[in-house]
Amino acid sequence: MTQYVYRFGGGVSDGGNGDKNLLGGKGANLDGMASIGLPVPPGFTISTPVCALYYENGGAFPDSLTAEVANGIAHIEGITGKRFGDPADPLLVSVRSGARASMPGMMDTVLNLGLNDATVAGLAEISGDPRFAWDSYRRFIQMYSDVVLELDHDRFEEALEIAKEDRGHVLDTDMTAADWQALVSEYKAIVQELWGKPFPQDVHDQLWGAIGAVFGSWQSERAKVYRRLNDIPGDWGTAVNVQAMVFGNMGDTSATGVAFTRDPATGEAAYYGEFLINAQGEDVVAGIRTPQYLTKAARERAGAKPLSMEEAMPEVYAELARVFDLLERHYRDMQDIEFTVERGHLWMLQTRSGKRTAKAALKIAVDMADEGLITREEAILRVEPAALDQLLHPTLDPDAPRDVLTKGLPASPGAASGKVVFDADTAEKWKAAEQKVILVRVETSPEDIHGMHAAEGILTARGGMTSHAAVVARGMGRPCVSGAGTLAINAHLKLFRVGNREVREGEVITIDGTTGEVMFGAVPTVQPELSGDFGTLMEWADTGRRLKVRTNAETPQDCRTARDFGAEGIGLCRTEHMFFDAARITAVRQMILAEDEKGRRAALAKLLPEQRSDFTQIFEVMVGLPCTIRLLDPPLHEFLPHAEEEVAEVAAAVGLDVEKLKRRIAELHEFNPMLGHRGCRLGVTYPEIYEMQARAIFEAACDVAEKSGEAPIPEVMIPLVATRRELELMKAVVDKAAQAVFAEKGRTIDYLVGTMIELPRAALRAAEIAEVGEFFSFGTNDLTQTTLGVSRDDAGRFLTTYVEKGIYARDPFVSIDVEGVGELISIAAERGRSTRPDIKLGICGEHGGDPASIHFCEQVGLDYVSASPYRVPIARLAAAQAALKRE
Repeated sequence: MTQYVYRFGGGVSDGGNGDKNLLGGKGANLDGMASIGLPVPPGFTISTPVCALYYENGGAFPDSLTAEVANGIAHIEGITGKRFGDPADPLLVSVRSGARASMPGMMDTVLNLGLNDATVAGLAEISGDPRFAWDSYRRFIQMYSDVVLELDHDRFEEALEIAKEDRGHVLDTDMTAADWQALVSEYKAIVQELWGKPFPQDVHDQLWGAIGAVFGSWQSERAKVYRRLNDIPGDWGTAVNVQAMVFGNMGDTSATGVAFTRDPATGEAAYYGEFLINAQGEDVVAGIRTPQYLTKAARERAGAKPLSMEEAMPEVYAELARVFDLLERHYRDMQDIEFTVERGHLWMLQTRSGKRTAKAALKIAVDMADEGLITREEAILRVEPAALDQLLHPTLDPDAPRDVLTKGLPASPGAASGKVVFDADTAEKWKAAEQKVILVRVETSPEDIHGMHAAEGILTARGGMTSHAAVVARGMGRPCVSGAGTLAINAHLKLFRVGNREVREGEVITIDGTTGEVMFGAVPTVQPELSGDFGTLMEWADTGRRLKVRTNAETPQDCRTARDFGAEGIGLCRTEHMFFDAARITAVRQMILAEDEKGRRAALAKLLPEQRSDFTQIFEVMVGLPCTIRLLDPPLHEFLPHAEEEVAEVAAAVGLDVEKLKRRIAELHEFNPMLGHRGCRLGVTYPEIYEMQARAIFEAACDVAEKSGEAPIPEVMIPLVATRRELELMKAVVDKAAQAVFAEKGRTIDYLVGTMIELPRAALRAAEIAEVGEFFSFGTNDLTQTTLGVSRDDAGRFLTTYVEKGIYARDPFVSIDVEGVGELISIAAERGRSTRPDIKLGICGEHGGDPASIHFCEQVGLDYVSASPYRVPIARLAAAQAALKRE
């Protein structure tokens, strides 16, 4: 019989062996902590395969699960000495999710399960604290009604606020036992009204309802969005962890907290966290109460008055510090820990590798390697390449004036400016309209995940450094300021106030997640300093990678940025971008509208010095490095006017009758320009265009070589080749131009002529094309379009659904479709090498900055990838990781 339930705690382990694929991250780590002797409340894990079965069977569980869960409950009862449903001394349990990958706040949890009208009295008697018992019961009803019964959460919150207001209370902790008992009656009445039935009293019904709800939350909208944003496969499923409850809300000797063994924002080797006395764990992460600092040093730095845990509970803190060190050595990584103190006794509820900023990830990886805790190779593998994006963009100029509105907690570093919005849907809508936004909320919840992703940064009035907003923002690399308590937010009126200042939706603010400052207006930025831990890890990565990393760039500024980031050449210079310049668009249009070769050559002669200047500036930055330059690619009609007024202006500029120009524009119009008269087809039809561009390239290269003493290495790319003959004709044009320039300049330089493989036919006929072409550059953007028959400009309407339904594992325009597009790349590489063993192979589509695609390129044995300038470091690290994983 298949085993579905795995017990832990009390010296018992059912052999899950810390397997996260089986037990989920939380279950594996609970079993791990228990196995090394840490104080873990006993429990059991329902394994991840049950999640898949649950959905396959339409919400039904395997028949054998009932007996296994009963055995798990008996295991907890045997260790705690309490009985599930016992009116005299009840066992209460928590029911939590636990996927393989951490998904903080995305799935559901139920605490205090096992309470009913009978057991609450027993809990009050055995604990000696009726207030605690009734508080626990009202929490359970509220949470169970929300998570399992799916009733309106706001009705319960509203009843709580009214109850406190009627009694003159400000805090939940001001409520008495009688107050809570009365509220429980109100809550039960709300359940009866909304659900049509009484709140469930059978503890076993409660348990199975919670288990089903946790499995059900795997397919909640917020969980699906989070998985899509973090590339977590939908078929992994979640485990369910059932564990004996321990209580942090049993008076002033009890507490609950969240902590990190190192600072997750900076990576500093210092304990970092928050706790609340007389509270349950949800109180800390929900941001309802402002938590206290874990350490005295952190409290003093913040200027806070409430005592830290180190000061208020010194003995428990000392034990917690010992646990921190033990866990970090055991898991060899920075840990994110949840704990509860029940009447002075420490209990460990969870540990996992903590989410961290890119800055912290770099420092922790480098420090741990220097400490000998991990190897340099492991350090390279520890840093998520995409996370480097947090470090590669400008930060606020420290000398710029700032109109500071208020200050909150520096929850996630970095800075961002944008228009204020007050809800996630608006954030997503404005982002789609290419507007930068700052999402401002009282507190975020998992339902805000899509808006948090759309926003440049997040600002909340409530919550601490471990609130939902803080944790998710750090994981996303978004700046976040939380707990800005002076913010008075009115989401209905779409404004917030700070004192007598008022900021409305659409007005621009800036947040600094490093200092916690919130400023009115946009604040200028400065470029990042890429040294220290970043430089160290990049140096280690460069020694370990095989793939070269180039950049996609066509301006001197982009080239300088890329070279500063470690680019080893240009993998794609799109010359058409140069043609759109206002100073030369008239000459371009004259060339297009010319009726014969003579007219075209006259216009091209005007463009030659402009093109030569473009290439000279690029070669001066990239001197000594290979530069792949793609000759003109888009269809000619893209350069022509469309608006009536602009048509008249162009007609006057080029000396044409307006009606004649309109007819010419109509003649050049294409029904499907992506597959029309573009790429090498332009060169075959009008070879003088490619001749001019080739001459400009070689003249510029010779001039730079003369001036600097070191020649660039031009690689002339012929786009959209489908046949050997096309490339043969175009190579002859380029070679003829090169020889003419070399004769005029009295010097020669090395160069290559190759092609962009972006058509399936080119991939399949790569052997014969390689007889002419000296390099292949895979244009994976267009190769994906032509292979899948999908326009990337229109695919956004349906690709998200395709990914959600598992048709594609990821958006194929973000990460290479290995089974389709990848197969063509593999075929082309193999066949190209068969006729030209030393052929140079690389990719230059947007996939060149995608870590998963880079891993594929390493497997195929390409020579280089090319990425946009700011993604060059990401590609360098991903290439090193791909090489290490291949060994």
